[in-house]
Order: sequence, then C-alpha cells, then structure tokens
Amino acid sequence: MQLTTPALLFPAISLLLLAYTNRFLVLAQLIRQLHGSDREHVRDLVQRQIYNLRKRIVLIRRMQALGVSSFIVCTLSMFALFVDYQTLAEYLFGLSLLLLVASLLVSLYEIAISTQAIEVELEDLDLGRKMRK
Repeated sequence: MQLTTPALLFPAISLLLLAYTNRFLVLAQLIRQLHGSDREHVRDLVQRQIYNLRKRIVLIRRMQALGVSSFIVCTLSMFALFVDYQTLAEYLFGLSLLLLVASLLVSLYEIAISTQAIEVELEDLDLGRKMRK
C-alpha cells in the first residue's frame, strides 16, 4: 500500500461530513419552525414529529462521530505509512473503511426515519385538504 491509497479517502470523507452537517442544519431549522408555529393548530403533528426528530439528532451525531473517526484513523494510516509501518497502516486503513461503512449505514437508517417524518407531514396535508372540502 502506498501513501496515496488512504489519501484517496480524504475528499470522500470530507464531502460526507459536509452532507451530514447540512442534514443537521436542516433538522435544526425544522425544529425551530415547529417551535415557532401555532401550537393549537399543529399540536398533534408536533407531538408525532418530536420522537422522530430526537432520534434523527442522535443518529446524525453518530454519523458525524463515525465519519470523523474514519478521517482520523485514515490519517493515522497515512502516518504509519510515512514512518514505514506497512502492516499497521493496512490495519488502520481497513478500520477507517469499516468506520466509513458504519457511518453510511447509520445515514441510511436516518434517511428511513426522515422518510417516515415526511409521511406524517403528508398525512397532515391530506387531513387538512379533506376538512376544507
């Protein structure tokens, strides 16, 4: 393995962390909107979303922690290659890949929960449309 092999992960992990941060910011904005909305009108909707929102925050935190860990271990792999510890570098690189995969799997689960939250929103829109008829 060469020094450039783990270096190939740097742009991918960086972009992944940026995507995770954007998901967190969107989630934070949604929570602020729910907090500021008319409580009587959306009380049921808000109550149904709170559980999903809390769970998604925890998942995003785990996604970010796994992604950052992958980045750090990848860097350690490069350092091991630099000081000519080939076997250690290969194990660290493998661990970095496993952490990255774990981060992606948590991300996939968070996306599934996000989809459920959108379904709740759609149900509320359908209910509001039926009430107006």
